[in-house]
Amino acid sequence: MSGGPGLEPLVDQMISVITNDGRHIVGMLRGFDQATNLILDESHERVYSTQQGVEDIVLGLYIIRGDNISIIGELDAELDESINRKVLRGHPLKPVIH
Repeated sequence: MSGGPGLEPLVDQMISVITNDGRHIVGMLRGFDQATNLILDESHERVYSTQQGVEDIVLGLYIIRGDNISIIGELDAELDESINRKVLRGHPLKPVIH
């Protein structure tokens, strides 16, 4: 797995990905390639709402195309688990406009 933008240390770690279309996907990074296409395992999408808590939609094994990625970040699993997303409110992310 070479050629990626410094993602080697994140393999087998939980990561958070924001896509260009405004989706927030969390999962275990299993692999990537030189185009930053990502393979996530145990993944789920977090859907935000101002009316109800954050909804987690299970995706399982998931591939994200590199040209659809805005942000990739390491996820602190302990901190993430301590957040009560049932009471968390927020506006859904808007798509990135180029």
